[in-house]
Amino acid sequence: MAERKSMQTCGRLEDYEISTDASRLDLDVIHNFLTKESYWSPGIPRHVVEKSLVHSLCFGVYHQNCQVGLARIVTDKATFALLADIFILEPHRGKGLSKWLMQTVIAHEDLKNLRRLLLLTSDAHELYRQFGFTEIGNAWRFMEALKPDNYKT
Repeated sequence: MAERKSMQTCGRLEDYEISTDASRLDLDVIHNFLTKESYWSPGIPRHVVEKSLVHSLCFGVYHQNCQVGLARIVTDKATFALLADIFILEPHRGKGLSKWLMQTVIAHEDLKNLRRLLLLTSDAHELYRQFGFTEIGNAWRFMEALKPDNYKT
């Protein structure tokens, strides 16, 4: 992975740790989850995942130094952020790690005073409501250029 300047341990919970140290990210774990287990990016090419990580603020979740989760944040660190690629691997779910990860993201120095945080989800609305997220109020103001088959070969 390319060298990044943000290297920080954000906290520990029992045998788990959250860190923004980009050198710890496990591209194999992340790519495998995104391409094979997520509903939002099946088939995403490895080089696309790698490029997305290099250009984002990433929070890795680790269990005994093995990556078990991620939250990738696309942000200008001043006004706006998009939370993306948020996951905890199946064997580690049900332990409060998603809530802890979101608490850590929301409290991060570069994100806590932003005007707008966005995310897209099909199945975790109740989790994100706990952190102040709601459905978009004026959806007509938002536009997108969606290419849903972009990663299909």
